[in-house]
Amino acid sequence: MPDLDIRDLTIEYKSGDYVVRAIDRLDLFVSSGELVVMLGPSGCGKTTLLSVLAGILKPQSGSVRFGDTDVSALKERALTEYRRATVGVVFQAFNLIPSLTALENVQVPLLAAKTRPKEARARAVSLLHRVELSDRMAHKPGKLSGGQQQRVAIARALAHDPTLVLADEPTAHLDYIQVEGILRLLRELANSGRTIIVATHDERLLPLADRIVELAPRGAVTARPPEHQVLGAGNVIFRQGDAGDLIYIVWRGEIELVRNLGDGSEQVIDRVTGGRYFGELAPIFGLPRSVTARATMDTVVTGYTPTDFRKQMGSPSMADMIVGADMQPSGEALHSSTLTSQAD
Repeated sequence: MPDLDIRDLTIEYKSGDYVVRAIDRLDLFVSSGELVVMLGPSGCGKTTLLSVLAGILKPQSGSVRFGDTDVSALKERALTEYRRATVGVVFQAFNLIPSLTALENVQVPLLAAKTRPKEARARAVSLLHRVELSDRMAHKPGKLSGGQQQRVAIARALAHDPTLVLADEPTAHLDYIQVEGILRLLRELANSGRTIIVATHDERLLPLADRIVELAPRGAVTARPPEHQVLGAGNVIFRQGDAGDLIYIVWRGEIELVRNLGDGSEQVIDRVTGGRYFGELAPIFGLPRSVTARATMDTVVTGYTPTDFRKQMGSPSMADMIVGADMQPSGEALHSSTLTSQAD
């Protein structure tokens, strides 16, 4: 099986009158049979990178090689053959044809490649068995759950037995129960020797990865020290609707999480006390803050980037942190068993 070798890759595109550099001089080597998760919020270039790997977009500079094939140099017929025979793409929005059954949706790329109808049907049946949908072959997408539709989409992506599978936010529309089956399927595909690249902001996918590559939006601060704050009653850390890039740990005092309602009133969602953290959804998933966070008394908190927060969660003890309002953030540590999450 071939390896994927990305060298000095820069990808740019126009947005109105501006040129956006989505990927800047990326180097990455992925061995065959490896599952790599590209982790990052919306706008960091994940989908753009997958489009280049799939041969849909051309990079500004640099190269993408898959085995002996220089993807970035392919033209016309050779590029079409690469897309058809080498790459399978799993789309975030499933992209199933509503009027066709699951079986017919999987047959579409095979019939488009002039595969005989009998052979196309046999291949589609085999793939739907593989993704555990043998009892849903005659169902149209509207009669399938989100997880079942995604499995049909994966079966379709495997129609030509590709050696490179690219999945763009494959769990974006799925609940926790549905996600489990998709994760298991992606892991099995990598174990069979294929190279799997998953672009996501969903940290539920991290345990299945052989490697995690974190991408940040252009202009984002990738290295940022923890932000230590000493707050008085009524001080606001962030407001509902704000962009969010930090996860906060309360060391002393209390933070109330308040939702502003349509009639102008407020609803207290939770009160976060020492040893708990809050605000993780916005920075991890690239969402605006869904509540306002403010202190109800003298309070001490520290804000961490998601990367630093994960490091802190694996550190020895948080006891050393709770040393008073004049503590310094450097060298502070905590233990995940002492913390309870409260999302924003």
